[in-house]
Amino acid sequence: MSPARRKADTASAHRKSPPAPDASAGESVVKRRKSDLRREAILKAATELFDRQGFGNTSLDDVAQAVGITREALYYYYRSRAEILLAIIGPQAEGLIGGLREVMATDVPAPEKLRLAIHNHLKRFDRYCLEMTISVRDGIASNGEAGAAMTRIWKEYERMWTALVEAGLREGLFAPVGDAKMVAFAILGMCNWLARWYNPRKPASIDQIIDTYFMLTSQGLLPRKLPVARPAAKRRKA
Repeated sequence: MSPARRKADTASAHRKSPPAPDASAGESVVKRRKSDLRREAILKAATELFDRQGFGNTSLDDVAQAVGITREALYYYYRSRAEILLAIIGPQAEGLIGGLREVMATDVPAPEKLRLAIHNHLKRFDRYCLEMTISVRDGIASNGEAGAAMTRIWKEYERMWTALVEAGLREGLFAPVGDAKMVAFAILGMCNWLARWYNPRKPASIDQIIDTYFMLTSQGLLPRKLPVARPAAKRRKA
C-alpha cells in the first residue's frame, strides 16, 4: 500500500462519525408538550367553574372531574386551588399593570392618560372576559396565598391610578372634586363592576363602554349649563 493511501485510510478511521439522533430528547419534547396541554385544559376548566360557581364553591375534585383526571393526577400540575387561581388571574393583573405603566410613561396630557388608562382596563374584559371577571371578583376577595399575592399587585395598580389623578389635579386639568385616592378608587370601582354585568355577546360593545365611562369621568353627568330656574309667577289677588 502506498504511503499516501495508508495516510488517507488512517485519517478516515480517525474521522468521527456523526452522532446518532438522541431519542430521549425527542421524547422529552413530546412529554413537555403533553404536560403544557394538560395544564391548559386544567386552567380552562377551572376558569369556567370559578366563573359559574365561584372560587370558594369550587373544589379540586370539581376541577379534576371536569378535566377527566383524578385528584391525585391534578396535584402533579397544581398543588392547590390557590395556585390554580393565581395561574388564571396573575397574567391579567400583570397585563393591567404593564399597560398602565406604558400609559403613565406617555408624553400626553392627563385627560388623555385618563382615557388610555380606562381603555387599558376595560379592553381586557373584551379579550379575557372570564379571566378578568374572576380577577376582580375572586382574586381580590380570596384569602391565603392568592389573596396576599393579589393584594400586592392591586396596591401597585391603585398607586399608579392615584398618581395619574394627582398629576391631573396638580396641572389644573382635573376638577378638584375630592381626594385623589378617593377619585381613583371611584373610577376603578366603576370599571371593575363590569365583572357583574358585562357580557361580550350582548349589544353593548366594550368600545362603547370605554367611551361612555371616559365621558362620565371627564365631563360628569350633569350638563355644562344647567337651565336657569325661573321664579314662580305671583298670583294676583282676586
